[in-house]
Amino acid sequence: MHVDLRPDFIAWLRLEQTPGVGNETARRLLGRFGLPDQIFAASHVALCEVVSPRLASALLALPAGFQQQIDKTLAWQEQPDNLILTLADPAYPRSLLEIPDPPLMLYVKGRSGLLEASTVAVVGSRNATVQGIRNAESFSDALSSAGLCVSSGLAAGIDTAAHQGALRGPGSTVAVIGTGADIVYPARNRNLAHLIAEGGCIVSEYSLGTPALAPNFPRRNRIISGLAKGVLVVEAAAQSGSLITARMAAEQGREVFAIPGSIHSPLSKGCHQLIRQGAKLVESAQDILEELQFQQAPASTQPESVSVTEAGSQGLLRQINFDPVHMDTLVSSTGIDIASLTSELLNLELNGQLEALPGGYYRRLA
Repeated sequence: MHVDLRPDFIAWLRLEQTPGVGNETARRLLGRFGLPDQIFAASHVALCEVVSPRLASALLALPAGFQQQIDKTLAWQEQPDNLILTLADPAYPRSLLEIPDPPLMLYVKGRSGLLEASTVAVVGSRNATVQGIRNAESFSDALSSAGLCVSSGLAAGIDTAAHQGALRGPGSTVAVIGTGADIVYPARNRNLAHLIAEGGCIVSEYSLGTPALAPNFPRRNRIISGLAKGVLVVEAAAQSGSLITARMAAEQGREVFAIPGSIHSPLSKGCHQLIRQGAKLVESAQDILEELQFQQAPASTQPESVSVTEAGSQGLLRQINFDPVHMDTLVSSTGIDIASLTSELLNLELNGQLEALPGGYYRRLA
């Protein structure tokens, strides 16, 4: 018999599939009876001590289409690098066991070991600005190059840029999705999802085949922050879903970081609100590394530098927007060594294309 047909695994799947049983109810049942197979061995009377009579009856009946779900799940798990972890599994991420509402099951595709890596979540608006996209990508690149994994949600905008930047470094990335692990949403990120599955990790708490449902995305945010030591909000409107992630992070005892922006930009309002509430203002990835007291990876794992000639002054100029950008960010995003970068920035400044600002910042003039 295949190891995945073990009764305890099927019992976990049955508990997940039972209508009306959410995480909170499941934890109450597990606390009272032990493992899922003991729940299903209990009498109706015993179950009614924990749940309503109607839900007790649902627990004692097999969920509709359960055999098909078993078949689908086993077929998915047999594919290379696919794994399912239950709350009782020794390999279940320890960081998620610390949060108030740990997922009952995790469907994992890719490098499952990244779920135990030192991680920073990078989140923000789906409708990000050009500068926001660059910030997310360069910060994530720098964090990953330093050896930190970057978690995000595979959404358009900031999430996409965060994953792309993090894939360039050894820290890599974890994408926490709000659909079944066999579905890519949004569809435009299909190629990115394949890259993450190969070099990073995709994880979902939702059963296979679960479509993109609006309530599932705010809920998955607790996993994005739960896996991380801190959460960086790059851009966020005043009512952004990224603020939900930041709030969950604070409730979980994680650090919250925010990048400030223009007082005139609607996508800076959320970050400024977080900073007023105590989030740490950051200007470079180094600020995050220092706050987390994270020891960077050896220099051999850093991206190789390229010469200014290879990068080109116009290529460098494209990395700089009309919002101020710090030199550390440019070093991370271009890979140019500091001496060559300083020289090239001076040339651009003398040509009237850049303005040097106090504190190592530059902004584009033309």
